[in-house]
Amino acid sequence: MNDMQIKQISYNVAIKFLMKRHYAGRKPQISKGFGWFRNDELVAVCTFGKPGSPTLCFGVAGQENSLSVYELNRLCRIDDLKEPLSKFVSACLRILKEKNWIIVSYADTGMNHHGYIYQACNFIYTGCTKKRTDRYVSGNKHSRHNKSGVQSDYRQIRNSKHRYIYFCAKTKSQRKKWLKALNYTIKEYPKGDNKDYELGFVQQPEIYKSKTFQSPEIKKGLFDY
Repeated sequence: MNDMQIKQISYNVAIKFLMKRHYAGRKPQISKGFGWFRNDELVAVCTFGKPGSPTLCFGVAGQENSLSVYELNRLCRIDDLKEPLSKFVSACLRILKEKNWIIVSYADTGMNHHGYIYQACNFIYTGCTKKRTDRYVSGNKHSRHNKSGVQSDYRQIRNSKHRYIYFCAKTKSQRKKWLKALNYTIKEYPKGDNKDYELGFVQQPEIYKSKTFQSPEIKKGLFDY
């Protein structure tokens, strides 16, 4: 491990690495990006950014703490990296303590992820988000990026995701303050078999004609539709 170094990296360096490998296939909003280097080779990237959803920012610990909420929105490695990514993430979190951020991250159930890296880093687990549908936007973009104002006749499935939270603060008193303000119930870590995806694979959305999509889940009200 002596040949491994962590460095802050630029947006362009992070995006170039991620777009070749991460299954989301979209460019995230990046406030801070870190690279893990092995003998000057970039082998892993971890990025943090402001969530696009104000509801999430307000929902974690109230409006008074919403400006402190950031998301660990991408974590990716090269195919042959053997070192555990939890060591990389933990080091990034130590660097970010000076920022005093509440960090949220998700593990996608649609990719058979449970969040074991976050568990190893002592994130708090607060359960799963609700499976829902979003307006479909072409180009593998998030629904909030539809700036044309044109309503699509199609919707896409948003998978349920395991939600993790980490109080990345300089002091114990700040962490206790945030813990007291937390609006989510703390739950036991989920367990199960993870499934690795092939680097370079891009997850494709499930798309349905909005007026004709009547799955059993929709009928039971399991989606926010």
